[in-house]
Amino acid sequence: MPRVLIINPSSLVEIVHGLQVATSMKAQWSKAKDPLVIDWVVRDIYAPLVSACEAVDTTYVFKRFGSTLDFFRLVRELRKTRYDFLFDFQGLLRTGLMTWQAHAKRKVGRANAREGASTFYDEKVPLPPLGRRSHKLDILLQFCTVLGLEPVLAGELHFEGVEKLRLSFIEGRRGVKPVVMFPNARRIEKNWSGYKQLTKLILEADKSRRVIWAGNAYIPDKGSFPGERFLNLTGKTSLLTLPALVHRADWVIANDSGPMHLAAAFNVKTLGIFGPSDPRIWGPYPASSPTNHIVQAPVGNLQLLQAKEVYLRFQQYDKGG
Repeated sequence: MPRVLIINPSSLVEIVHGLQVATSMKAQWSKAKDPLVIDWVVRDIYAPLVSACEAVDTTYVFKRFGSTLDFFRLVRELRKTRYDFLFDFQGLLRTGLMTWQAHAKRKVGRANAREGASTFYDEKVPLPPLGRRSHKLDILLQFCTVLGLEPVLAGELHFEGVEKLRLSFIEGRRGVKPVVMFPNARRIEKNWSGYKQLTKLILEADKSRRVIWAGNAYIPDKGSFPGERFLNLTGKTSLLTLPALVHRADWVIANDSGPMHLAAAFNVKTLGIFGPSDPRIWGPYPASSPTNHIVQAPVGNLQLLQAKEVYLRFQQYDKGG
């Protein structure tokens, strides 16, 4: 029974990408006789999401702000198992140190690892044909080749017991799926300030629409929208309700963020709003999917992106344009 250890503590974007890769590995490996076991090292705040993913067998928790003793406890747990493959998906010094301490026949890292992490690898997976300009998910998919698999997505991403959570507030009248917006991003330069105006335009144009704001950071709406057609869940969206919320959306509109990539992974209609980051590298994957769309701010400056422009693009895509 081959055993794989994936080291990928954070961020949410890279975790979503990594879970897609783990899912593909298991889906492609299912044709083999022995099942593939995948364990994962993840930062404590993201552990619930990784633990719920059906592609992951065991989760080891890395306490980002823990003590040195906490780190040695993690290492001690990792060393109890001898792995066939260890994949460092993140490629930073701390993940390199974990790689060094763990037992594995083959320790494999990224070709573009930083902070000296590559010192601790036996080998590195090559970059895709576009090199460092490749999409971040394409870079991680190269780890599939170490297992003799294709560097492509396969299988469907599932979270055990999470996607079936009863969220009656989502369905609305007549079972109309909502437009779910994630107005916040981890980095301030990726935050677009036009969600309030965009919500107003969508609700005024179609009386059957419902809009839900979601995310871990609270954003006030000041009672600007009709309560029966609008719900503000910002500051109240947990990691375990995130997949259920995204899975039930008609559209997800978000900044360059983890929820945007999760929506794309679920094949939910996605509109990513981009400022300084390059959507060819960070956009919803794959770019060729008819459900994945982007709006890029003029000269990468989100302050120059008008809500009316985003609404017109949304309207175009919603009609299949």
